[in-house]
Amino acid sequence: MAIELLKGNVAFAEAAIRAGCDAYFGYPITPQTEALEHMAARMPELGRAFVQAESEVAAIHMVYGAAAAGARAMTSSSSPGVSLMMEGISYLAASEVPAVLVDVMRGGPGLGNIAPAQSDYFQMVKGGGHGDYRSIVLAPSTVQELIDHTVLAFDLADRYRTLVVVLADGSLGQMMEGAELPPMQDARPAADRPDWALTGAADRPTRLISSIHLEPADEEAFNARLQAKYAAIEAAEVRVEEHRLDGARIAVVAFGTSARLAKTAIAAARDEGIDVGLLRPITLDPYPTDALRALADRVDGVLVVEMNAGQMLQDVQRIVAERVPVRFFGRTGGVMPMPEEIQDAIRALAHEVGAAPGDAAPWRDPEEVPA
Repeated sequence: MAIELLKGNVAFAEAAIRAGCDAYFGYPITPQTEALEHMAARMPELGRAFVQAESEVAAIHMVYGAAAAGARAMTSSSSPGVSLMMEGISYLAASEVPAVLVDVMRGGPGLGNIAPAQSDYFQMVKGGGHGDYRSIVLAPSTVQELIDHTVLAFDLADRYRTLVVVLADGSLGQMMEGAELPPMQDARPAADRPDWALTGAADRPTRLISSIHLEPADEEAFNARLQAKYAAIEAAEVRVEEHRLDGARIAVVAFGTSARLAKTAIAAARDEGIDVGLLRPITLDPYPTDALRALADRVDGVLVVEMNAGQMLQDVQRIVAERVPVRFFGRTGGVMPMPEEIQDAIRALAHEVGAAPGDAAPWRDPEEVPA
């Protein structure tokens, strides 16, 4: 395959098609509308289902219906549009049907603006709908990863019968980068639909997909089974990138576009003698808890960088606990943090813990560092 110059929104839409997506339902909302436009042209050409729904609420329930019939179904939207989908997402989780959602985040709260942000961490990672469900959440940081994670999302959705979210932001959806698309995969024939799918009961026993369990004991048993599935996902599907962490005394924790910006800041801070590296969660759920906990035992401080007011920060604080200081730098409302600002925050934390050039000593006794 050849490297092409691709816009992020077009790239993930075409990647979904090539991954065998045979049903797309969506509603236009900036900054992901180019994905819907691409699907509108390409899906009918291939004889696949495309519907511009009357709303995001309708779109997610169309995904529910198509996925229940065994289709590789997906939608895409942006922050306030995703908020409208939350009831349907909870229904998908409770019915254990596989589906893919790409969320290209924008500034908020409310209608907000169309600038890039990471304001949807809470609603995607913590489950914005009702009930104790979880979704697999992938956080790409390049157009190539946006392509790769979209393909992966369909495979994970089928493997675990769950919703998989690809969590991008407006900058990634709108930027153009050189990337490679996967080979074309045909849509799944009806005869190859999974054995739980609703394909018509004329020649087989009746199947039922439902999210309702009226007896509390039945609902609890179902929830226990869901939690066991999530534990299996956590054991097998954690993904994380470690960048320049060997010998680092300061660790930056960031995802998506924030991590890209942090890498530039880390290179500059290294040039001035600060030993700093990056831990980038690729799966936000399941979160790389073990990797972060181990890192906290060998660095002197952690800086969380986000394009929000500190949403992932809460998870980092919980995992790191009191091992080392955790500090935060973020911009909100669609304002992107600049590498120079992140570098200033790295420098301030390094001075705080005695990890900057010329500082007298580390902030803590090496004898107290856990083995």
